[in-house]
Amino acid sequence: MTATTDEKLNWLLEGLLERTPGARHALVLSRDGLKLCRTPELTVDQADQLAAISAGIQSLSQGASVEFGDGTGGVRSAMTEFYGGVLFIVEAGAGAHLAVVASDQADVGLVGHNMSELVEQLGEHLSAPPRSSVANTGSATGTPGATGSTSVDATATV
Repeated sequence: MTATTDEKLNWLLEGLLERTPGARHALVLSRDGLKLCRTPELTVDQADQLAAISAGIQSLSQGASVEFGDGTGGVRSAMTEFYGGVLFIVEAGAGAHLAVVASDQADVGLVGHNMSELVEQLGEHLSAPPRSSVANTGSATGTPGATGSTSVDATATV
């Protein structure tokens, strides 16, 4: 992503927090857990942790959908309630997700509605293709003894 794109996405995320009482943090992440942009209230380390948590929850939700849903593995959204807050995660384009952390007093309907509106605003302009490996020999899957490199191509245009 370019610096200009980052600024536009950050501005949109900050607008989401301003319009959504109780929303504390917002983050756009790739399907594999890389943060693409975040609201400034999140430190870099917190954003990395939230991206990893959100990707894990979405992956588990996809598994539940395959096993217990219609078999397509589609996940519209995930919501996790914890003491002191709620984590909302929705798909936000090809290979990307939007995560929002809100207080436990937030109106979950309003949070979800505002997240959906933001995703519609972003439309097809936000995408995070899966990481691709450029292998010299072996693979970049983390298999012991495998060599190669992994490149990340996360793009977003607004």
